[in-house]
Amino acid sequence: MSGLLPVAEAQARVLALGTPVPSIEVPLAEALGRWATAPVIARRTQPAQAVSAMDGYALRFDDLSRPLRVVGESAAGAPFGGAIGPGDAVRIFTGAVMPEGSDTVLVQEEARRSGDHVALDGDGPSYRGRNVRARGLDFSEGDILVARGERFTAARLAVSATGGVAHVAIARPVRVAVAATGDELAEPGTSGEALPESNRLLLRALLAGTGAEIVDMGILPDRLDVLTAAFAAVEADLLVTTGGASVGDHDLVRPALAAAGVALDFWRIALRPGKPMLAGRREAMAVVGLPGNPVSAFVTALLFVRPLVAHLAGAAAPFPATTAAILGEDLPANGERTDYLRAELRDGRVRASTIQDSSMLRTLARSTCLIVRAPHAPAARAGDAADILTIA
Repeated sequence: MSGLLPVAEAQARVLALGTPVPSIEVPLAEALGRWATAPVIARRTQPAQAVSAMDGYALRFDDLSRPLRVVGESAAGAPFGGAIGPGDAVRIFTGAVMPEGSDTVLVQEEARRSGDHVALDGDGPSYRGRNVRARGLDFSEGDILVARGERFTAARLAVSATGGVAHVAIARPVRVAVAATGDELAEPGTSGEALPESNRLLLRALLAGTGAEIVDMGILPDRLDVLTAAFAAVEADLLVTTGGASVGDHDLVRPALAAAGVALDFWRIALRPGKPMLAGRREAMAVVGLPGNPVSAFVTALLFVRPLVAHLAGAAAPFPATTAAILGEDLPANGERTDYLRAELRDGRVRASTIQDSSMLRTLARSTCLIVRAPHAPAARAGDAADILTIA
């Protein structure tokens, strides 16, 4: 469509508007959900020594065929103090250090113990080193445990801690200013006929877990002077507006942003819902103007705002990834814009909501995913594969 920017190009241009913010160092426990701005390097080897993977008896593989004398015990945190020789075995427990001289563990289910002696009672280990975790099996000192740009998950925090790391580098909180615009809006719970405003809450929820610092600018009226003054006074890494971005007589966000010194990069995307989105920049601050319709605001925030915040916070892969699903119903051919259909994934099949009117926020609340339909996609049949974005 003439004048409409393809989604992928718009996403790339939005990222180009922002510069990643400076890094800070924080205790490991404070990094959950944030992105590493420097690689996390192991300061120790894991395991530091060869350890048993099972409860049983540590011995020399060459001695398996004969009865062995039990000369001691090795437990996690309390290793056997000596070395074993020919004909010796040491009672050992999972995670305990392998005694010097041993190379294999006979599991207790295949051992027959009689006093201070133990013998094979089963098939036994089939090779030297069986049931032993070698030194450095998990990682070695100097290995990269978390790459730059990867997000700190529970598992990545755990591996960093095991690697002897106590502090990590992440981006300082990205400062995001959020403003809703429109004379028809009022705060939720306000009496009267005004429309309860929900987009600021929606944006705050979508950015939860990114470490963003939200600056709530409230609801701004449809007055060019008020909007201009508010936008000119903002100090943030990113300004996000909702509403007033279309072409009506009361859609004043674009002229107000221009009057406040924002250079517009693009306006309108080949996207449904969310076509009248805009993006620009004022000095170091990125600006994204979302539609006022909450469903359109949700889709554009998911595709553009959250990825931009992640990019500013150091994410290497900021965009949401699609996964494959099987259609549970037929879909008609798509038009000229990329379409994001609200849908539910049930019993292994994805089904689009019957009515896709962008005013229906309740439909979005019931959806678990969005079906992504490329421009000019042909009609699809139940059983065909489809790309989806999970949203719940």
